[in-house]
Amino acid sequence: MGIDRQHGASASAIQAHYDLSNQFYSLWLDSSMTYSCALWGDEPEEALEAAQRRKLEYHIRSARAANAARVLDVGCGWGSMLRALTEEHGVGKAVGLSLSQAQIEHIQGANNAAVEGRLESWTDHEPEEPYDAIISLGATEHFVKPSHSDDERVDIYRSFFERCRSWLRDGGWLTVQTMGYGTGKFVASSAVAKVFPESDVPRLSQIVEASDRLFRVETVQEHGDHYARTCREWLRRLKTHRVEAVALVGEERAATWEHFLAAAINGYEYGIFVLYRISLEKIA
Repeated sequence: MGIDRQHGASASAIQAHYDLSNQFYSLWLDSSMTYSCALWGDEPEEALEAAQRRKLEYHIRSARAANAARVLDVGCGWGSMLRALTEEHGVGKAVGLSLSQAQIEHIQGANNAAVEGRLESWTDHEPEEPYDAIISLGATEHFVKPSHSDDERVDIYRSFFERCRSWLRDGGWLTVQTMGYGTGKFVASSAVAKVFPESDVPRLSQIVEASDRLFRVETVQEHGDHYARTCREWLRRLKTHRVEAVALVGEERAATWEHFLAAAINGYEYGIFVLYRISLEKIA
């Protein structure tokens, strides 16, 4: 495909973020350790746990994944989607990909025979059998670097969609959740860039162009306000547990994460960043 297979964030960059400390993340994520934008309902006092559960259910429906034989989760985090698929939705085998050693060890420690966590990039994944559905939440943000041109970005995203299409059985579905650019762009020295090195987010036009003639885009929802609310709740929890956070990762890193979450809130509130939930059907 003419693309460096290590085009996105390196394993060391991913691990610098996600392997910081499982205990640190447990202080401010919900009990399922779901580290991506929640899907909030109309209740103003709704708990984060309920909103994250709604998000998982939304994507399982969008991917037509319930009762499937095999489902792939690209960027599986600490495994909340894998658990929901196999423990609650009758999926026979759920495979999760992550470059975070801590996340994969957490998944493997659950001893769920229906779940397979792989320390592996999507660029290297070679499944033994086709998948019925693919889910990817919060991974696209790590596929390109800030230095990539617009054309390079589309080529990289197209490589992802080509591989997903080759992994899916005919009639299979893919659902993607990703941050995106609205009216702005990363500043290299920003708190967001410090926390997510070697990473950048797409524009919707790039995703649509990259998936063209490979997938039929069924729905696109923009929920930037949902991510602002999610980050506000994460920041509130982090501040509540700040003493424990400093003990785990130190004052500087705890402060960096507070600045990161505050910057993300501002970015979503001002429309600099957006959040897309996209469902796509494989074209035969």
